[in-house]
Amino acid sequence: MLGHLGWERGLKPQAGVTSRPRRREQAAGPAMEPGSVENLSIVYQSRDFLVVNKHWDLRIDCKTWRETLTLQKQLRHHFPELADPDTCYGFRFCHQLDFSTSGALCVALNKAAAGSAYRCFKERRVTKAYLALVRGHIQESQLTVSYAIGRNSTEGRTHTMCIEGTQGCENPKPSLTELLVLEHGLYDGNPVSKVLLKPLTGRTHQLRVHCSALGHPIVGDLTYGQATGQEDQPFRMMLHAFYLRIPTLAECVEACTPDPFLSTLDACWCPHTLVQPLDQLLQALRAAPDPGPMDGDPGSCSPPVPLPGPGQGPPETEAQRTSCLQWLLEWTLEPDN
Repeated sequence: MLGHLGWERGLKPQAGVTSRPRRREQAAGPAMEPGSVENLSIVYQSRDFLVVNKHWDLRIDCKTWRETLTLQKQLRHHFPELADPDTCYGFRFCHQLDFSTSGALCVALNKAAAGSAYRCFKERRVTKAYLALVRGHIQESQLTVSYAIGRNSTEGRTHTMCIEGTQGCENPKPSLTELLVLEHGLYDGNPVSKVLLKPLTGRTHQLRVHCSALGHPIVGDLTYGQATGQEDQPFRMMLHAFYLRIPTLAECVEACTPDPFLSTLDACWCPHTLVQPLDQLLQALRAAPDPGPMDGDPGSCSPPVPLPGPGQGPPETEAQRTSCLQWLLEWTLEPDN
């Protein structure tokens, strides 16, 4: 089943949502420290691409002067020679990750590489998997979540999403997420499950909405969680982009980031029951064929499925391009705070 799944794109922080202070006294060790311009981690590098392990609570880019630290600024600090003055932010980000989400994020280093990555996203051939800690002990070892997701039009919630049937839910669309339970344990004394999340579709906030709809919201999710007060909030939202594969024609960009949800890194996390070992699931991810272009035909990461080159086949129509751009927007973007 692992070879047939699609992936969610990352997200940015939601506007109109009041954040609460998080408990930082829980954190211990460099992996739990707030981001700085120096601590940029590179997990994949080639002539055409970088994959970084984005820090939690870090914006990718920002045009406002008040944002003192962004991934863009980290990249400029470490790789000034790679910045492209012809781009808005100096770097071509192939996709997005939520402000609160850590993990794998791909950066194209030239226009041709960005185009090849765009093509993979357009044809839904990108593979992504997330790790998360969610509230409660999920009894099933594996679930497929199929709630349709739409935008919430309720006053005060207009920058959030909701499942079909919720009052104020607009234009709900089919959404599928595969959830695999890794461990049961306690976080700060409360029952939680460690899970691998694999979206089959890419709706805004899909993973967070689906976990919340199951009654198992992501630990530290201030928007879709069920915390009763700031004393319940950990130092971060426990959602991490763990695995990424983009099978471009020239190269297969494949990266796996370190698991941040370990008891050796966060003393509040105390696992007690192993359900499925992560290393076996990672092996299955790496061995799985890539999703085929558009029609679901299987491909492979090496070599990638051949696609028509420039000038071959019918040109992309304006309607197709508009549809693709809309899909990418749904998959990756949301307003800043």
